[in-house]
Amino acid sequence: MTQQVEKSSNPLLNVGFKIPFDQITPGHAESAVDTLLAASRERVEALAAADGRGFVGFMDDLDTLTEQLNTVNTIVHHLNSVVTSDEWKAAVEAIIPKTTEFYSELSLHPGLWKTLKAYAQTEGARNLDPVRARLLKLTVDEFRRGGADLPDDKKARLTEVNTRLAQITNTFAKNVLDGTAAYELYVPTERLKGVPQRVIDATRLDAESKGKEGHRLTLHQPVLVPILTYADDRELRRELWQANGMLGREEGRDNRPLLSEILQLRRERAELLGFRNFADLVLEDRMAKTGDTALKFERDLEAKTRPAFEKENAELEAYYRSQAGQDAPALEMWDVNYWAEKQRQEKYDFDEEALRPYFELNSVLEGLFEICRRVFGITVKEAQAPGWHPEVRYYDIHDEAGTHIASFYTDWFPRDTKRGGAWMNAFITGGPRENGADPHLGLMCGNMTPPSGETPSLLSIREVETVFHEFGHLLHHAMSRVPVKSLSGTSVAWDFVELPSQIMENWVMEREALDLFARHYQTGEKLPQELFDKMVAARNYRAANFAMRQYSFGTTDLTLHVEFDPTSSENPVTVAREVMGRFMPAPLPDDYAQIASFNHLLSSPVGYGAGYYSYKWAEVLDADAFSRFAREGIFNRDTGRAYVDTILSRGGSDDPAQLYRDFMGRDADADALLKRSGLL
Repeated sequence: MTQQVEKSSNPLLNVGFKIPFDQITPGHAESAVDTLLAASRERVEALAAADGRGFVGFMDDLDTLTEQLNTVNTIVHHLNSVVTSDEWKAAVEAIIPKTTEFYSELSLHPGLWKTLKAYAQTEGARNLDPVRARLLKLTVDEFRRGGADLPDDKKARLTEVNTRLAQITNTFAKNVLDGTAAYELYVPTERLKGVPQRVIDATRLDAESKGKEGHRLTLHQPVLVPILTYADDRELRRELWQANGMLGREEGRDNRPLLSEILQLRRERAELLGFRNFADLVLEDRMAKTGDTALKFERDLEAKTRPAFEKENAELEAYYRSQAGQDAPALEMWDVNYWAEKQRQEKYDFDEEALRPYFELNSVLEGLFEICRRVFGITVKEAQAPGWHPEVRYYDIHDEAGTHIASFYTDWFPRDTKRGGAWMNAFITGGPRENGADPHLGLMCGNMTPPSGETPSLLSIREVETVFHEFGHLLHHAMSRVPVKSLSGTSVAWDFVELPSQIMENWVMEREALDLFARHYQTGEKLPQELFDKMVAARNYRAANFAMRQYSFGTTDLTLHVEFDPTSSENPVTVAREVMGRFMPAPLPDDYAQIASFNHLLSSPVGYGAGYYSYKWAEVLDADAFSRFAREGIFNRDTGRAYVDTILSRGGSDDPAQLYRDFMGRDADADALLKRSGLL
């Protein structure tokens, strides 16, 4: 009963494996979604009407019920993220109410729910293989958690809540994207004293491309971070830091009222479904299980880290006074990175900028692919397929037998039409079939330091880690061998999904791995040992501050979704500022409102809402799991094979705690991360 829609002139209805990105326009989106919604509704009714005979293949039909609709929905939202325009924004706004209503109807469909429960009692259901049995259990749980047992009036209200949440979280994301694109500041060269030459050159070329003199500064990370870290002009640092803080609260793009409504609707949704709060709803099927458990995890880490955090900040304050004088103004948030970098350079005789010439993007990718060949037995080669922008590249992945197992796109550089951050996404989920296996298709996007003039893309060490991180997600998708699409690849508990991504970052700090790609882009010279030693020595510099920053996001998220009452008169922006303030190395301004641009938490109905803690949760797992590679050899093919067989290939086909035990032979060491960071 695989879904097929008749051939059409609409490219979104003829996607195939190589997506025709060169043909897709915003005008295709709504009509394609309408067609697929109609076809999906027919399939739902056919499945709901299944009887004893119709139960043959029931779970497989349920698994692929919305496959084509999901792919098209992903493509449309993706294009709005990478080449946004008024037309793409309108296309997304047109389909959101329709798709949200459909998915709400699906989880509330009385006929399908009745048939599912009837099937669960059959002999066929009792004899399912373990993976399909897990799918059945998770599907029954998901229907219950989706409101299938609610009375009709509450079902109707739940659909309204879900639809409104989808609309306003999309508006939240749009406001942040538009605000980032709208901001520009032109400055003369003398204001960029201290800033790396590559940034000075790139911002000058950017200004020239706009027909302006001077340097064009934006809020894209490859510009913002170096200004805050290196610019001697304190007023310039303040101006950009505050401009970044204004995202999500400018006139016409103010997300603060939306924040209150999002929190209210999430709480209402949870209560309609019988949960105490939104965190308990979304964490029930994750490793943490409850919001209280996740909050305790964050607060335990905070308590263990705070002594080192306070020591680091006292050291920075003393260093600042020794350099700027006892009468210098108090350190502000726009001063911290600048003085911390000066302290690091003095303490370790190390400037991260000195690493960039050794991290040319194409060399980094070649090294990453070679590491994966040695450890996981795959080969990655560039291939050809239509992209959505001239900078897009396309690659094929083959296994040791030469079988094509996956392909993926990359899109690495910032644009005013592209959202910030870095991410991986899945377009098509393949996997085992009766006659072999279908390949997977995915993508990696980032906002890395772009080429400028004659200078290629030279990455910071953090950007190199980000490339490895996103490829870890991609491997999780590409190497999945689960026969059930719904449990394939990254379809795992969210506090487990970051393990395959974060573990890849470990290779970036290993000399043997760096020797495969860290070469000077002009001379071909390997990364000098002296520079490597300084990098390793400085690795845990201000580690407590980096950790506390992450705890601040996770704790704020959980405070808003567990302890904060969105129906009270309290202002969630104020609550968020007060929580974050405990984790910051300098006082936050009274009008601080970073929560109003926090896309991870608030740009989709769930997203990382009540789940930001999962980065640290998975970091504990990755610090511990990499210890096996460190012990057995970072290129050990047998260890790599074991990792693929127990974790990468298994997706969500078993309990994540069991998958971890299958690889490590035990449960995770809770202190592994703190040990690695030098905080214990």
